[in-house]
Amino acid sequence: MCLLALAWKMDARWPLVLAANRDEAHERPSLGAHRWPDAPGVLGGQDEESGGTWLGVSEAGRLAAITNVREPLASRPARRSRGLITRAFLTGEVDIKGLAALELTEFNPFNLIVVEGAHAAFVTNRPQPRTRPLPPGLYGLSNGALDAPWPKTQALKRALARWMEDDAVDFEPLMAALADETTPEDRHLPDTGVGLERERHLSPAFIRGPVYGTRASTVVRIAADGTGELFERTFGPMGAPGQDAFLEFSWPG
Repeated sequence: MCLLALAWKMDARWPLVLAANRDEAHERPSLGAHRWPDAPGVLGGQDEESGGTWLGVSEAGRLAAITNVREPLASRPARRSRGLITRAFLTGEVDIKGLAALELTEFNPFNLIVVEGAHAAFVTNRPQPRTRPLPPGLYGLSNGALDAPWPKTQALKRALARWMEDDAVDFEPLMAALADETTPEDRHLPDTGVGLERERHLSPAFIRGPVYGTRASTVVRIAADGTGELFERTFGPMGAPGQDAFLEFSWPG
């Protein structure tokens, strides 16, 4: 997961709306959004290497979405998959308070947004492990700090704000924002230590490439009565269309 915008308790109709893109190596095996047979009540995509997920919801009233932090010198291939953190949260092995007790330094740099009932929090292990409650508001996250002013993060936040102001129902305006391939001017790009050419390639909301790129675009929304919907569109190398999935679920009242 490399880009998301979250509207939390900003709208009476939809207390929670999340729009997100997952960017990953195309060769990494994964399953699209589905109900997990080994974890009743959990819905989302699944990494077939680790069994974790980048984004999921639980009918116990939980949501989790994780992004990596782009710090090449701080990453080690042998570390445990970050998706296992989201899995532990969604399956109820840990709650928001319990996340702080995990050995978060065992994982490569990450940012995590979690929702549990009426509470939301931001969790990260950079520069050190910490958990921060999230009050109602509009949040954006990519591969840097929460609400870092990266062009694609700001653009997605604006798109989500417009969607809510327009009292929209259709997912397509949000999917269009997630499909945006605009490359910002160099002066607006972050410097994350990967070089200018790589920064340019990674700067659009939708990344198109033969080896690495956007694998899934997902929108989750939860109504005031606890009914929820998850819509996902998957992609292959060079943005080749994959499959759409639409899942309905409910949270406790």
